[in-house]
Amino acid sequence: MDRKQWTVQVFVTEDGDDTFVRAVLITRGGGRVDGLGRAHRDPSVPEAGDEAAMARALADLASKLSAISRSAETEPTAAHLLTAAS
Repeated sequence: MDRKQWTVQVFVTEDGDDTFVRAVLITRGGGRVDGLGRAHRDPSVPEAGDEAAMARALADLASKLSAISRSAETEPTAAHLLTAAS
């Protein structure tokens, strides 16, 4: 069985009541895809803003990966995008 491992780094920044998240996927071949998320935090439940921003960043990342895979299916030369995506 062939196993592959990709790493997602998550960066959380808070500015006042706003939370910004950048989720960065680094592929085994050194490619990179970024997902971004933002949420306004309720000061009484600050974790909820962090969670919402994180979910949005990961959803953005998933959307970009889906677009890359669709490109690779319709254009075989686009298969390299995950090793060179930015």
